[in-house]
Amino acid sequence: MELRTVVATVESGEQDAVLKVLQIYNQEKSQCFTFDDEEREERKGRVLLHATLHWGCTVKSQHARRSLFPTTQKMAQLLIKFLERELQPSCQVTCLESIRILSRDKYCLEPFTTEEGLKTLSRHAGIDYSEELIREVPDLEVILESLKCLCNIVFSSPRAQELTAEARLVVGLTKRIKLYNERSLPHEVKFFDLRLLFLLTALRVDVRQQLAQELRGISLMTDTLELTLGVKWMDPYEVATEEGLLPPLPRQETERAMEILKVLFNITFDSSKREVDEEDAALYRHLGALLRHCLMISADGEDRTEEFHSHTVNLLGNLPLKCLDVLLTPKVRPGSLEYMGVNMDAVNILLDFLERRLDRGHKLKESLTPVLNLLTESARVHRQTRKFLKAKVLPPLRDVKNRPEVGNSLRNKLVRLMTHIDTDVKHCAAEFLFVLCKESVSRFVKYTGYGNAAGLLAARGLMAGGREEGEYSEDEDTDTEEYKEAKPNINPVTGRVEEKLPNPMEGMTEEQKEYEAMKLVNMFDKLSREQVIQPMGITPSGNLAPMENAIRDMADERSSSDSDLGLD
Repeated sequence: MELRTVVATVESGEQDAVLKVLQIYNQEKSQCFTFDDEEREERKGRVLLHATLHWGCTVKSQHARRSLFPTTQKMAQLLIKFLERELQPSCQVTCLESIRILSRDKYCLEPFTTEEGLKTLSRHAGIDYSEELIREVPDLEVILESLKCLCNIVFSSPRAQELTAEARLVVGLTKRIKLYNERSLPHEVKFFDLRLLFLLTALRVDVRQQLAQELRGISLMTDTLELTLGVKWMDPYEVATEEGLLPPLPRQETERAMEILKVLFNITFDSSKREVDEEDAALYRHLGALLRHCLMISADGEDRTEEFHSHTVNLLGNLPLKCLDVLLTPKVRPGSLEYMGVNMDAVNILLDFLERRLDRGHKLKESLTPVLNLLTESARVHRQTRKFLKAKVLPPLRDVKNRPEVGNSLRNKLVRLMTHIDTDVKHCAAEFLFVLCKESVSRFVKYTGYGNAAGLLAARGLMAGGREEGEYSEDEDTDTEEYKEAKPNINPVTGRVEEKLPNPMEGMTEEQKEYEAMKLVNMFDKLSREQVIQPMGITPSGNLAPMENAIRDMADERSSSDSDLGLD
């Protein structure tokens, strides 16, 4: 159907005629997400021709873009105005479906991104906030279509994001979310409530802060997650199960739970970096116990379970470190994985999750760093977690013939990441292994090789050896007989026993050896003077520095030591 015909019919205002025309339009455009290319080019050509004939120049792209779609923009204006009339619910729904289709194209959003337009949509969505009341819309299909329109518009328009924040739509949303336990709302309405709340908190810092602080959003969304998961509690921080069985979470509940996890991630983004009081700590522990339950259950299908667990891991990384102890709280029961008397089911699932992400090898920064950081900080804070992870990731060395990065063990995969091109990925992998080694340089080098470890050691100023400060026990690392036997022959740089190479100077006279040595010195000197390379040395503090600076610092250190001893 011609767009001009639709516009003319809507402009006439005859409800039955408008309903019929919009139904046809919606059916034709139901799978349309952009305007037809031919239609777009034809309009663009008309605009540019008009500009050339009347102004003698080519229209600036920004100005032309505003003028490309006068018909669709007029239709959008008419639909918003038409929606403000007293209409039958079926006509409202059809009108909103048309608005939803138009709102898919970012060039058609201008008529919707006004105070009046957004107020009309939010009123039909039942979330138009005022100090006195929230206007309720009885028809659920109207609410649903309005929410879909708002999601499209808010996602694509910074102006709409600003206006919805000023209109305090987040207050109207939270008021309805609080009623989920009392009102029987369909899944789709709840889902798009949560999706819109996620978009608002993701795109607006002020809305994020308003929800977290003024509206006590962490408590509200935790309660909503608990309601969605349908959990019952065995202990304060342990979810009850029926005979140890955890049935998969149904599809609709999984979809809503993931939106809740995303909202919670947005409003807890800085929680791990600040101190929390006992009241907040109890709230975070309660949330942490729910997140542990999320790790323990599956969704409908492997891909959906992976996505669900990914959002869970992301949120766990936001919790204050001292609240992560809830991962270890549940009692050891038949079928549980026990280590040092502690239930390690959740930690083991995180480790399996990490290995799956490693094997997938896709978007390593986004997929790996959250779980690596979570395991690193958990191991740093909880001794049992660290020892369990070390036993799994860095078992006593037996294979000393291959480089640490060669092989299919979890250690091999993580060591390979230590030289990854992405700085964040290699730092996270190195940090994780370093913490498992109790931040001991010698132990770290033993498991990874000095060549792989050099990046982290240089960044920490530990090139000369030593150990970072940390609260670790003093138990010694256990070496296997194979490692003890091979240790004298292990190359510390490569981390393996190297085959003995022939001596390149064998058979040379002393004069020939001296000549080759001076030749090498001259080559290094030339490369240094031409700034191809820069010779480096290790300062007394363990940092890398240009050679002349390192030598000077060493001399100053020696002079200072001699003075302290009273030596001339």
